[in-house]
This record gives sequence, C-alpha cells and structure tokens, in this order.
Amino acid sequence: MNTQEIISITIILAAIFAYLNHRFIKWPPTIGIMALSLISSILLVTVGSSQSLLSEKAVQLANSVDFQEVLMNFMLSFLLFAGAIHIDAAKLKQQRLSVIVLATLGILISTFLVGIMVWYLFGLFGMPVPLINCLLFGALISPTDPIAVLGILKKAKIPASLELKISGESLFNDGVAVVVFVSLAEVARSTSGDFSALSIGKLFLEEAIGGLLFGVLLGYIGYWALRSIDDYKVEVLITLAIVMGGYFIAGHLHVSGPLAMVIAGLITGNKSKREGMSDLTRDYLGKFWELIDEILNAVLFLFIGLEMLIIKINQTVFIIGIIAIFIVLFARWISVLLPVSLLRFKIKFEKNAVIMLTWGGLRGGISVALALSLAPSMYRDEFVLITYVIVVFSILVQGMTVGKLAKKLKY
Repeated sequence: MNTQEIISITIILAAIFAYLNHRFIKWPPTIGIMALSLISSILLVTVGSSQSLLSEKAVQLANSVDFQEVLMNFMLSFLLFAGAIHIDAAKLKQQRLSVIVLATLGILISTFLVGIMVWYLFGLFGMPVPLINCLLFGALISPTDPIAVLGILKKAKIPASLELKISGESLFNDGVAVVVFVSLAEVARSTSGDFSALSIGKLFLEEAIGGLLFGVLLGYIGYWALRSIDDYKVEVLITLAIVMGGYFIAGHLHVSGPLAMVIAGLITGNKSKREGMSDLTRDYLGKFWELIDEILNAVLFLFIGLEMLIIKINQTVFIIGIIAIFIVLFARWISVLLPVSLLRFKIKFEKNAVIMLTWGGLRGGISVALALSLAPSMYRDEFVLITYVIVVFSILVQGMTVGKLAKKLKY
C-alpha cells in the first residue's frame, strides 16, 4: 500500500468506528474505537483462513503501518503537546512534588518490581529470559499513558486535585520511562559490558534534564514569536513548528523529545496564551489542538486494535501475559503506595488516592510502541504479546470501570 492509501483507509475506518461508537455504543471515544477495532480484528483473524479479500487487505494495512515509528516519531509529539496545552500550570505547580515523585521514583520502583517478577515468572514456565530484558519490559510497561488517561478522566467524576495528580504524572512519567528504557536498552545491546551505574546515570540525566531544558527553550522561543504578532493563522502555524521542529531537533540533540513537548506545551498553554495572544487567537488555538488531539487519538486506538492482526500468538506466552496483568497492577500499587506514604508528611492526599492512582493508571500505545522497538534478540515477540494483553485489559477493563470506582468511593 502507498502512503495515500494507508492514510485514506485509516481515516475512513477511524471515522466509521467513531460514528458507530457515538451513535450506538456511547463509550468514551478512545475505548469505543479500540474495542470496535479489536472486535473487527478478531473477526478478521477468525475468517482469515478463508483468505478473503477483506482479511487480506486488513492484514496488509496493519503490516504497512510501522506503529512504533508512527507513534514515537510523529503522533506522540502532537498528543503530548495537545495534552499539556490544556493543563493549568498554576494548579499543576501546587501538585508538583507529588507529580515529580510519582513520575520518577514511581517509575523506577515499578520498572524493577515488574522486571524481577516477570523474570521469575518466565523461569516458572521453563522459559529463561535474561534479567536485563525483563527490566526492559518493566520500563516499557510502567508508564501510564497520557493519551488514554486524559481521554478517560474527562468522564470520571473525581476531585480536580486528584485528576491533576493523575494527568500530570501521566504526562511526565512516559518521558521518564522512555529515558529509563533507552538507558537499559543500551546496557542490553552492550557486548563489552563496559556500562557502569555512572554511565547509565549520566545518560539518564542527559536525556531527562536535557529534554526539560530544551522544552523551556522551545516554549519561550514560541512565547516571544507569538507575543510579537497578532494573526491567529500564523500563530497556529508557529505552534505546529514548535512541535514538529522541536521534536526533530530533540532527537538530534539526544535529549528527551516527550519531556520537551510537555514543557513546551505547558508554557504555550499558559504563559503564551495568557500574555501573548488575543481572545480570537486563544479560541482558534484551543479548538485547533483539541481537534488534533481527538483525530490522532482515534487513529492511535484504531492502530492498537489493528495490531491484533499481526501479533504472533503463543499459548504459553499468552498465559504469562494474563498473569502479568496482576503483576503490573501490584507493581503499580506499590510504586504509588511508597511515594504517597513518604509524601503524606508534606502533602495532603485525597481519600482513597492510592486506589484511584493505581486503577486509573492506564497503559496504552506508548507501551506497545516501545515493545515493538525491541530487537528480535531481546525476546520481542514474547514481550509484544504480553504488552498487548496488558494494554487491552487496561483500556477496556480499567478504563470502563474507573468512573464506576470513583462513584463507589463516593467522590
């Protein structure tokens, strides 16, 4: 398939599933579109043996899209910027300590807990996998996906302060997790064994701190440009340049593009909007990025459903994936409980915050994309299937029940 065909079919399918969901099912858009895409994929896999033209074309579409490349190098920058641009920085500042600790210490705790437990789990099934590869899996499955979280939290009636903790953490922890993943991947690829804790720490700081500083620079360059003119068409174009140019340059500078996008989005959505834009521009800019967010969300969750067509199913690994759901939830609970217990002396947390942070920490496309980026020698097929099982459970089960849980907890 050529690029035009891929884009056309993807948008048509996303529009059809979005319409069916809005008209009949009425689930949150991200859940509805993924569920319909997943059901369609399962039906096509079931009738696939007949070699029907529809099944063949669907598999061809799934194979034509490099999900890891499309998400990590294109869609993620737009989605993170669009998510951050609508966050109130003043309110986020009030929650900064909890967000920072959950997004850093929480990710590290979860990475090592998941990695070690999955390593033991593989051993129980007679499938020895090196610990470093299991730690890589721990890093890729630990971040809560901001795209899934932000979309579903809009429907869940929870306190604004708790919603900000969950959404703020999800915006930052995926960037931290990507940095941890990249650092561990360098260790896994190193055949000379010359990677020390110091070199890993240095790489982590270069990526993370570099990404944050570069995001500040991008945000203030954008602020200066937006403040100097008053033309909503040009100003919208400038924000596009911040995202596309900034993410491209971050990759060449070897700093974290996701973290840079979050910081640039926060500055643009707060300082630039407040001090550098007219009311007309603010209105157009908000609607433009809301539309970008909704369209790319639809496409992303369509892709997640279509991945079912090309994932290699192994019965033993599938069972490991089912068990890993509970491992990941347990690790999430511990990685929330410990930081919250430490922070309670300085910060007031909402009642049942640990439960909501645990169950509301959804996994999504970022985890799938990172799993797909693994080399075959890093047990790619096994980890892709396990990741897929966890992500589908997270979005369909946790995503559908987080609102009901909030209601039961009487928020």
